[in-house]
Amino acid sequence: MAVAIAVALAYLLGSIPSGYLAGRLRGIDIRTVGSRNVGATNVFRTLGTRIGAAVMVADIAKGAAAVLVARALTDSPWPLVAAGAAVAGHVWPVWLRFRGGKGVAVGAGAAIALVPPAVGILAPLWLLIVATTRYVSLASIVCALLFTPAVWLLGYPAATVVFAGIVSAAVVWRHRANVGRLVRGRELRIEWRRGAGGRSGSEAAP
Repeated sequence: MAVAIAVALAYLLGSIPSGYLAGRLRGIDIRTVGSRNVGATNVFRTLGTRIGAAVMVADIAKGAAAVLVARALTDSPWPLVAAGAAVAGHVWPVWLRFRGGKGVAVGAGAAIALVPPAVGILAPLWLLIVATTRYVSLASIVCALLFTPAVWLLGYPAATVVFAGIVSAAVVWRHRANVGRLVRGRELRIEWRRGAGGRSGSEAAP
């Protein structure tokens, strides 16, 4: 029973639509603007840096909370399963007809709770790529590809390495359209703005 509760709570935590709710507070349906994705990246583009950062923190917190709750209720390996359930909840939220974000921030939150040294290695790289290119998708794909090797090299158990591989593959798969746009030079960039607004003229639609 404790296992079922932990996994269900993890999914429900992950499925809280932070980006959608932030948009509604500003009178915007985030699913109809920008890339039409409810993740933090589209919030950054359409509602500005301050709100985008708040949504990203909320999404990271969802992933970490799912793992911490599972640890309090269950033993290994169920916190890993809860982490996966939180990511699944974000990607397929029951509240939004199972159309959610790409799971990067929630996965990062789960990783902070599960494998903090790996996050300590990859987070600065993610920030560097975003700061220099303004492509969040590129940073997310690169870090997803490096996540599993980092977990393995840090000596974590096989179950954790397998979890990392599943999450990495899921993140890359969710970004498959972004890969095509990056190759064609049509990927959306983020703009460092405080307030809400539309895309800049230099951004190409997906």
